[in-house]
Amino acid sequence: MAFGISKEELREWKRKIDEGEIAFLTHYWLDDRFPGSNTVTKVGCHDLHELEKWGGQYGLKKEWIHIRKDGYSHYDLIGPRQKEILAQEGLNHHIW
Repeated sequence: MAFGISKEELREWKRKIDEGEIAFLTHYWLDDRFPGSNTVTKVGCHDLHELEKWGGQYGLKKEWIHIRKDGYSHYDLIGPRQKEILAQEGLNHHIW
């Protein structure tokens, strides 16, 4: 279950993706499969090659990209790896 983001934050994430940027969206999220994790960061890009290249620098596999028909394909970052990548990207305001 996702919660804790505004419609404007979601629109801004989609706008950046549409413009070919690597876009980050962090929100609260609960899933019994991931006990102890209460946020997820979706890292998306319209250009799947660019997204794969971005993920590769962090050891993320292209198979982990959530491919979406609507064009908002993304990686889901969860747990300690999420915080590590966000810190390396200088996105400390996404770390809750």
